[in-house]
Amino acid sequence: MPISFETIPSNWKQPLYWVEVDSSKAGLPISNNRILLVGTMLTSGTHGQKDVPTPVGTQADADDLYGQGSELAAMFKACFANNFAHEVWGCGVTATGVAATGTVTVSTPPSSAGTFHLYVAGMHVPVSLGASETPTTVAAAIASAINANEDLPVTAAAASGVVTVTCKWAGVSGLGINLQYNYAGTIGGEQLPPGMVVVCSVMTGGTGVPTFTTAVTNLGETEFEYVAMSYTDDASLDVWEAEFGFSDTGRWGFIRQLFGHIFSAKLDTYGNLLTFGPTRNCAQLSVLGVEADSPTPVWEWAAAYTAKAARGLTNDPARPLQTLQLLGCNPTQPENRFSLPELNALSGNGIATQRAITPQPPMIARETTTYTKNRYGNSDDAYELVTTLATLAKLLRNQRQAITSKFPRHKLADDGTRFGAGQAIVTPKIVKAELVAQYRIDEFNGLVENAIEFKNHLIVERDPNDPNRLNVLYPPDLVNQLRVFAVLAQFRLQYNRGVDLEVA
Repeated sequence: MPISFETIPSNWKQPLYWVEVDSSKAGLPISNNRILLVGTMLTSGTHGQKDVPTPVGTQADADDLYGQGSELAAMFKACFANNFAHEVWGCGVTATGVAATGTVTVSTPPSSAGTFHLYVAGMHVPVSLGASETPTTVAAAIASAINANEDLPVTAAAASGVVTVTCKWAGVSGLGINLQYNYAGTIGGEQLPPGMVVVCSVMTGGTGVPTFTTAVTNLGETEFEYVAMSYTDDASLDVWEAEFGFSDTGRWGFIRQLFGHIFSAKLDTYGNLLTFGPTRNCAQLSVLGVEADSPTPVWEWAAAYTAKAARGLTNDPARPLQTLQLLGCNPTQPENRFSLPELNALSGNGIATQRAITPQPPMIARETTTYTKNRYGNSDDAYELVTTLATLAKLLRNQRQAITSKFPRHKLADDGTRFGAGQAIVTPKIVKAELVAQYRIDEFNGLVENAIEFKNHLIVERDPNDPNRLNVLYPPDLVNQLRVFAVLAQFRLQYNRGVDLEVA
């Protein structure tokens, strides 16, 4: 039997027992499915290297690398709250511009002692106040409480009853820092101390957006399956979509085969989100739509969405993400939440959706991508859902592992060629059988269905112009998800009962 050895030479004469080990039939595909969090870092103090992806194991490491209270440090906090088991990396960026500012204005101090429940970027900042305060002392107490919490994304200064808060970094993202009080409301034990009058402004003045070209270049060929990036301006998304696209140079292109997905979020009104959705058309990008007045900033929503999606898709890329809770994200008040018809419209226009049903945390409703049109601009749902590409990535990795492990240095012959059983030779039929066998495994694991139809449509043939090349038409039928359970309740007040007449 002409067995093909890999390392033992055919002219080896020395006695007696020599063995080589072959793992080609044993290995299984393994992927790290890394998470990458991309956000603004602080420039003061000793921090990580800008634009360079770095593995981060703990929140303390993130604070040290990117600055406590930075956008990126907060993203790690949201990520760790939703996913404790993944390998997570960070990539810090900076913007050239102006830091956003806002105010908390105290016009009337409390008439009796109490607690002022301030929320900065969704984080609770309780301020204890006495009965003999003045606007100046109240403002000073608020500023002191803000500065005492280094996890906050702002610093504060007080003067004449006005607290001015300034974002710790420059850029438009600081405009997304929400200032409000009594988020939990009376039912949560939060109300203004008697007589106190205070006004929180929106953040203004922030300018500048990070440039991501260097950061994307520095990713190199490292696999990052899930990327959290909260910037949704055209320039930022163009860079990331190109990196993860289907083109020859993209991560989904045939040359790189790195795959991966981009997860983002956008806090805005229903109308603006509905308008924004159709402006993008990327199968690898999913933007979570969130009500504009949610106290949690957009970067934390993006990180939580990414982390929970990674957790679900790693376990099973074909299983829907609906009902997975986004822990640590504070939804807007019930009366301001998107209605079901609004959520449905957003889903049809390339916006992923979330719902909050009090008292539960918000949850993923539908993990829609921004892909809605084909190359001719006509409606197309081929890549509508994140699970589609996630499942394809798993299938292609499984197939790649099987082919590269079992046929790494094989010869290629026509079907019907009579060669010894131990020869390192493949034919189109042998490869087709391997692909069918792998498909059966994928079917057993719940990734695909209709194996018989797959086999009937699968084509494996030698290239007519290159005898060293196999061409494969691979037609998987991806398993679908139970997303809608529609019931027609056709009720009756009384069933008509026939009477059987017995003939005597």
